[in-house]
Amino acid sequence: MFDKILIANRGEIACRVIKTARRMGIKTVAVYSDADVRALHVEMADEAVHIGPAAAAQSYLVADKIIEACKQTGGEAVHPGYGFLSENAGFAHALKKAGLTFIGPNPRAIEAMGDKIESKKFANAAKVTTVPGYLGEIGDPAEAVKIADEIGYPVMIKASAGGGGKGMRIALGSDEVAEGFQLAKSEAKSSFGDDRVFIEKFIVNPRHIEIQVLGDKHGNVIYLGERECSIQRRNQKVIEEAPSPLLDEKTRKAMGEQAVALAKAVDYDTAGTVEFVAGQDKSFYFLEMNTRLQVEHPVTELITGIDLVEQMIRVAAGEKLAIKQKDVKLNGWAVESRIYAEDPYRSFMPSTGRLVRYSPPAEVSGDGLSIRNDTGVYEGGEIPIFYDPMIAKLCTHAPDRSAAIDHMADALDRFYIDGIQHNVPFLAAIMSNERWRSGELSTSFIDDEFPDGFTGGGAAGEVSDTLVTVAAVLDHTENERKRLISGQMGGKPVNFNAERTVRLGDEWFDVTMDIAGSNGGSISLKADGSKATQTIEHDWAPGQPVWSGTIDGKPANVQVRRIMNGYKLAHRGVEVEAHVYTRREADLARLMPVKIPPDTSRQLLCPMPGLVVSLAVEAGQAVKVGDTLCVVEAMKMENVLRAERDGTVSVIHAEPGDSLAVDAVIMEFEQARE
Repeated sequence: MFDKILIANRGEIACRVIKTARRMGIKTVAVYSDADVRALHVEMADEAVHIGPAAAAQSYLVADKIIEACKQTGGEAVHPGYGFLSENAGFAHALKKAGLTFIGPNPRAIEAMGDKIESKKFANAAKVTTVPGYLGEIGDPAEAVKIADEIGYPVMIKASAGGGGKGMRIALGSDEVAEGFQLAKSEAKSSFGDDRVFIEKFIVNPRHIEIQVLGDKHGNVIYLGERECSIQRRNQKVIEEAPSPLLDEKTRKAMGEQAVALAKAVDYDTAGTVEFVAGQDKSFYFLEMNTRLQVEHPVTELITGIDLVEQMIRVAAGEKLAIKQKDVKLNGWAVESRIYAEDPYRSFMPSTGRLVRYSPPAEVSGDGLSIRNDTGVYEGGEIPIFYDPMIAKLCTHAPDRSAAIDHMADALDRFYIDGIQHNVPFLAAIMSNERWRSGELSTSFIDDEFPDGFTGGGAAGEVSDTLVTVAAVLDHTENERKRLISGQMGGKPVNFNAERTVRLGDEWFDVTMDIAGSNGGSISLKADGSKATQTIEHDWAPGQPVWSGTIDGKPANVQVRRIMNGYKLAHRGVEVEAHVYTRREADLARLMPVKIPPDTSRQLLCPMPGLVVSLAVEAGQAVKVGDTLCVVEAMKMENVLRAERDGTVSVIHAEPGDSLAVDAVIMEFEQARE
């Protein structure tokens, strides 16, 4: 077994590998760029080596720097994690030449399956059914349009060396192919150092299901069940689960055996994933093979009890798999939510900055309900602009799917982040979505269920009742503390009846509280003429970020942020401002004028912190709805900003190469005359 390994990656996956290595008694070496000097993986590792500037192309993607760092520290092997150099056959060859072990597949397997074009050619030759498409290299946009026309729309333009949703575009018609081709090539070059792309038929209403395989260097290969990864946005997975609610045992076995056969054909000898696109009728087609550890591997670990990182290390050291196919048992259900630094209210634009508060739910493991949080950040740390925007992977495990989803909803309500924008409200809203809960999924789920983007929605029903109740209890608890501090009540618990009015967003609710005890205890509350009286138990104290308690015996968690004269509450994907008044205060508050936000309709604002890649217009130019105005890059993704109405560009405030803050004015317009 190895004494010391180097992790050629950053963020949560580097931390994940370090945890297993530490448990196995193996020392670890981290590498870091200028942007990651204070990163968590650097703190966790036994040693750390600086490898260059923030840009990945000058640090994490430079094989020579990784190899030199390994030699310098006496490392014997390198774990690549995912992304960066994880599926780079040249890197695997270079490690071998340097006398170092690659904790990943043999170079032949990477070359055969890691390249998306070559993998499809190989699968076709092996009689594996694949999605129709063109597997050759495509020279220019005109050729891309011709090929797409022949395949038939819609088509998917994909980076050959891609993954993680980078370098992918869907084209619904010929007019979208040329732009999608250029954007896919540019993203592929930036993310993987390889700008080759291919085109294939896009299957309408498909499901994305993948099989986890595990092999050794002695010819043994097994499969560890499947993961459903159909909840995606812009081809980037958002929520994964294991097993899939679609598959039965017969289909699972058929997919697993096909995945194993494909892996054996290339002598696959580590953890890897064979991805399939599946129809609602359980038909499936080989899509690609990822010759690395997947982002979503924790859900497989939770339902099988197998540590995939440990198995990768043992296999790389030459050990035989101790697990046989008959030993693999699927236990319960696991769900993973990817927590991203992005603003769901602004079309999921990336968000960067300091994590002023970072308080995830406590990790719990056991045979019942479990919570696991794989992360690479900490409170006070920075989310840089240069890398993938993932903050954490929150996983729950329970005896069945419904319980796992409920457990995830509760965990998301307790996942408190401040300082940057994040997608926790969006994830929480999905957990309450009836289609998601029914298991009727497809890769178009998010587009179908949120056609106008995510707005958070208004509080209604049980969610509204919970927020009104908690707002009233928060106000009472803070007021009680003020009375005790001032000494007005002599430091004794207070018993009285309080009538209050809660303004939740634009709605008003009258509540009556029968308060007994101090700082918690039991509170009876009756809202808005309802016949039912609720009993609330809690131990929340002012300053705590999450209110946790029970309402009529049912647990509830609500995130609390103090605002002027009130609170901003978050629960089950709903974020709303709440203000609590006396009856007289409420009468006066209803008379206050509503503040109207400033008109920015004649300005193009930068929707995220990012780098201006290019400008497509100049001052004085007339534009139509949908015209490209500029391209802004953030976190390895290029975002095209388009005109939302007809007009004329009056002034441009930014130039290519400028780094802009969120809401910075890029250009201004004169509105088109009627």
